[in-house]
Amino acid sequence: MLSTPGVDRLSEAVQVLRGWQHDGAPVHLHPGDLGWHWRFGREATAAAVRTWSRDGRVLAVGLVDSPELLRLAIAPDAGHDEELARQMVADVSRPERGVLPAGTVYVEARSGARFRELLAENGWDADEPWTPLRRDLAEPVAGCGLRIEVTGPERAHVRCAVQRASFDRSTFTDERWHAMAAGTPYADARCLVAYDDRDTAVAAVTVWSAGPGRPGLLEPMGVHRDHRGHGYGTAISLAAAAALRELGSSSAIVCAESSNAGAVATYRSAGFQQLDDVRDLRRHAQDASPGPSPAAE
Repeated sequence: MLSTPGVDRLSEAVQVLRGWQHDGAPVHLHPGDLGWHWRFGREATAAAVRTWSRDGRVLAVGLVDSPELLRLAIAPDAGHDEELARQMVADVSRPERGVLPAGTVYVEARSGARFRELLAENGWDADEPWTPLRRDLAEPVAGCGLRIEVTGPERAHVRCAVQRASFDRSTFTDERWHAMAAGTPYADARCLVAYDDRDTAVAAVTVWSAGPGRPGLLEPMGVHRDHRGHGYGTAISLAAAAALRELGSSSAIVCAESSNAGAVATYRSAGFQQLDDVRDLRRHAQDASPGPSPAAE
């Protein structure tokens, strides 16, 4: 059953995603991804979530991160579930199902082998590569050499200003920070701001725990455009790893566009191990089709 949980069931989707985060598993949809989306408000986040369930058990969780992009996580024991895979392919292929529109669209599915196979069989192509990276947190993290401030409500404007100065199209505002911080996932999250020796805010990151003993996520990390080239990206990534370790995370994970060699190099310099590239799947406008028939019940 495909559904869009209401606001009252949004926490359930977060809890399900927490349980699917394991070291060695694909770097797929994380509760922190829902937490970051929460900056648009609880109602908007609920409207962007999709779940697939059978007999009351959630088997897949999706986030419509933009109108053309669906990001997914599938239960670790359901990756080869034929009925689930066929139903999901049918749902993402048919605009009337309310998941993705007609035209060129994208699916990020790093788990669920059968689902990916069926998409490919139905004309979906591999898109640009992404590079997952992971840092083990069994041992303490070395100091980053900068003053690190944990953002509270009274300093949200600093965190937001660094975000806007790091990403050209950022719309992060104080109001959106407060909306994000009010979300369920932020109870196990931190916003960090790094300051240089002149006490200027130069970099920022938000880290999201999925609970003790599970991988934590960096999303997003940015360096102020006026202060690049000084190692601040490495420093804030080290601070992020240290914060996640304090929150009990077993590892720190992040995913960068493979074409962004600078970002990949920054994470590697902060002790993150580069994993094999992954690719989203893309359907061109002219390739739109109804998809396979769902498996018979």
